[in-house]
Amino acid sequence: MPTVLRQSGFSIMIYTRDHTPAHVHVFKQGEVIINLGDADTPVFVRENNGMSRKDERDALFLVAEYQEFLLEKWREIYG
Repeated sequence: MPTVLRQSGFSIMIYTRDHTPAHVHVFKQGEVIINLGDADTPVFVRENNGMSRKDERDALFLVAEYQEFLLEKWREIYG
């Protein structure tokens, strides 16, 4: 499970043996799973496992900011 981005205390990972749709696992005192969407679909939180609402919101904004970069990383892993 490579870490593809670290910023503001968040670690964003893409598991190498995961499933579609494209998504990331974001860790910081808990975990949220965020679907990456595409050019026409915004990112959204699919699951929250113990992360505070504030950190969840910050994670969502971070993933939205890096959406295209994260989609490129997803494609590198899954084709």
